[in-house]
Amino acid sequence: MARAAFYERNAQIRVGEVEALPPGPGEVQVKIAYAGICGTDLHIYHGKMDWRVAESQIMGHEISGVVSAVGEGVTGIEVGQPATVMPLDPCGECPACRAGHSHICQRLKFMGIDTQGGFQSYWTVPAHTVLPLPATLSMKRAALIEPLAVACHDVRLAGTKAGEFVVVLGGGPIGALVGLVAQQEGATVVVSEINPRRVAIARSLGLDAVDPREVDLPALVEERTGDAGADVVFEVTGSAAGAAMMTKLPRTRGRMVIVGIHGDPPPVDLFRVFWRELQLRGARVYEREDFQRAIEVAAAGALPLDQLISRTYPLEQLETGLKQLTEGGDVMKVLIALS
Repeated sequence: MARAAFYERNAQIRVGEVEALPPGPGEVQVKIAYAGICGTDLHIYHGKMDWRVAESQIMGHEISGVVSAVGEGVTGIEVGQPATVMPLDPCGECPACRAGHSHICQRLKFMGIDTQGGFQSYWTVPAHTVLPLPATLSMKRAALIEPLAVACHDVRLAGTKAGEFVVVLGGGPIGALVGLVAQQEGATVVVSEINPRRVAIARSLGLDAVDPREVDLPALVEERTGDAGADVVFEVTGSAAGAAMMTKLPRTRGRMVIVGIHGDPPPVDLFRVFWRELQLRGARVYEREDFQRAIEVAAAGALPLDQLISRTYPLEQLETGLKQLTEGGDVMKVLIALS
């Protein structure tokens, strides 16, 4: 038997035993080392996804671990390999999949949401979701591969180039990672964040961060760009205020990328989009090349990923981590240790 944390609705987590499923044909079992708490896990915990998530669900999808068993027909993956999981299980048959966009499959199963996830000692998953890791990469750092892949996808879809001016609205874990990846690409980055402790964390990571309540953000961007405007704006807050600010910042024909999840459709200044011929696109999760890129970036050690990790708790304290992230403060990324 293994240990797992189960979501029991009404902001209740139960930790108990679960069968460690042996891998079937085309499957791999991973012994989990660490699993990160994601913003989606918070939404699940607070009941905002009960329409989609089953009772007694095992959440979690940001993991690092070691391959503990492989099923029949699996090649290229060996027992004992360090690994992570790209938690997308597409149908392979819908129009999106046939067009080569399986990450936005119309019947996509997001593991840890639509299926059992990684807050358990052993996680059995489809082999196509498993990516081997360099032996030199620490398990803690490797647990950040999934959110780092999100940032790599966002920056790639934006077409961010060296010398461009980038604004990231939202300085949580994803916003900070977007800023770091864009900065690594050679862009000048400003992160806008209303939590003063996260502003301080972003600055400690080497990012230029401001509180939009204390500075006039459009004026700051105009000053820094010679009245031109930002080349790229990433909206990572998922808030109406972020959506309203987003259109005020880009230059003529600038790009805006929606990263944050907006539960309610926010007002967007489409006249501004028309008047400046702005480009607006969504960026959802990641593709395999983004995961591979994230592994390369993490292994290279060029980004201060370890500084994003605020707390590490055993599985029995998952609920503590969820509550601390809900309260905000100086907590950025919380990892759950499973072995």
